Amino acid sequence: MSLKELQNKVDNWIKTCGVRYYSELTNTVILAEEVGEVARIIARKFGEQSFKNEEEEKSADLGDELADVLFVLVCLANQTGIDLTDVIEKNLEKKTKRDSERHKNNPKLWEK
Repeated sequence: MSLKELQNKVDNWIKTCGVRYYSELTNTVILAEEVGEVARIIARKFGEQSFKNEEEEKSADLGDELADVLFVLVCLANQTGIDLTDVIEKNLEKKTKRDSERHKNNPKLWEK
């Protein structure tokens, strides 16, 4: 599915199941909360922290939490009139101009 299709699908879901978009402020706070849930799972699966119990570990679904982050991000884009396809293309162009040689020349990236 393209970003445009995703934006349309989320918009349709909001209008049919969600009643309306939350305010931009509320969605920004929800986004922070969802990113925190991703960070919690990453810290426990790939970092030094451990899960509190077996049940918590079983319910830790990184993919589902990443989807929650993406959903809220798409909501914010939709309600602020941002075409994600357009802005990601511009962003990649910017990064390519700025960073195409920088990362290749960074010895820290070659150490692992």
